[in-house]
Amino acid sequence: MQHTLGELRPGESALVTGFTLDEPDYRHQLLALGLTPGARVDVVRCAPFGDPMQVRVRGTQLFLRKADAKNIFVEKLG
Repeated sequence: MQHTLGELRPGESALVTGFTLDEPDYRHQLLALGLTPGARVDVVRCAPFGDPMQVRVRGTQLFLRKADAKNIFVEKLG
């Protein structure tokens, strides 16, 4: 079953499998942040209302809006 990064809760981990949008500029931004297929993503925490969420990818802390996180397909780990 495919999930999106926006569905994960703090403490959960996943591998990036792809993106929902085919816009080259948007995809390039995500790739530049290290969100490449096969990259491990750990959800660190979410803001009180759930937006933005803090994730760790390749040793870097990122803050993503839920709207952006919902465009990233992941495979849950564990």
